[in-house]
Amino acid sequence: MDRILMAHGGGGRLMHELIERLFKTAFGMGELNDSAILNFPGNRLALTTDSFVVSPLFFPGGNIGTLAINGTVNDIAVSGAVPLYLTAGFIIEEGFPVSELSLIVESMAKAAKEAGVRVVTGDTKVVNKGRGDGVFINTAGVGLLEDGVNISPLLIKDGDVVLVNGDIGSHGTCIMAARNGLTFAEPLLSDCRPLNGLTQLMIKSAAVRFMRDSTRGGVAATLKEAAVASSKCIKIKESAIPVSSQVRGACELLGLDPMYIANEGVLTAIADKADAEALIDRMRSHMYGVNAAVIGEVISGPPGLVTVETSIGGTRILDMPLYEQLPRIC
Repeated sequence: MDRILMAHGGGGRLMHELIERLFKTAFGMGELNDSAILNFPGNRLALTTDSFVVSPLFFPGGNIGTLAINGTVNDIAVSGAVPLYLTAGFIIEEGFPVSELSLIVESMAKAAKEAGVRVVTGDTKVVNKGRGDGVFINTAGVGLLEDGVNISPLLIKDGDVVLVNGDIGSHGTCIMAARNGLTFAEPLLSDCRPLNGLTQLMIKSAAVRFMRDSTRGGVAATLKEAAVASSKCIKIKESAIPVSSQVRGACELLGLDPMYIANEGVLTAIADKADAEALIDRMRSHMYGVNAAVIGEVISGPPGLVTVETSIGGTRILDMPLYEQLPRIC
């Protein structure tokens, strides 16, 4: 393939192949996680960067600004670190309303306050009208990792349990509805929220091996990444996966699988089975973990394979998505 497609940014197989073949090779990168862990004398830092190109810019439950803050905070949080400082770079299209930019910036300030982080530096560029689609935001974030905290797919063991912190698929479904003028009897909001408070509760109460916020590619892509990186086999039980009635209804209507739909406030974790009950209790004590559930386990089987036990008793393979169900969701 000699041209970049929209699917190269969708979190699926094409994006992973692009990263592996081009960026990882050129930059000599090691293990690819949401944050890089940097070792300094006396400190370990988690460093991440992200760019946000969501369409529409404003949607039920948030906007591009809340996505930029929470998405960056969550990438640091799932590494086990405490997020501290963020940067924010704006690429603004000529003619973009200042009133809308003000709303975005105010939302960012509010989200940063809730997450307990500070935006400490940034940059602003303006491009010609028709060249920027309103506004794009680029961020970087840094956090502090305590001694003894180590989150990596390489630590996953047979018998471990797979967990999520709540209903999946809300963000992607919300964006899809906003683009197409769809409405629900019960309003559906994006799940955009900071997860650092929840992740700190988790790592201090259980042996958490792996965490990832399941954004592009959804929970399916996260599980496949974990299985491949750990050379383990993961089995998921479909009936145990929390899905709201609105998301389930939309997926049934449109022929979509909620496991592949993007989230902005859902993490997927793998932890020691002995800690599962206590961990779920701790997660449910947090406002962003009230619907936490064990959805599967790590089993003996072909390395890199993810299977789903369906609600009718069958089994299907959960693979990395090739193309994206919905572009530009974050």
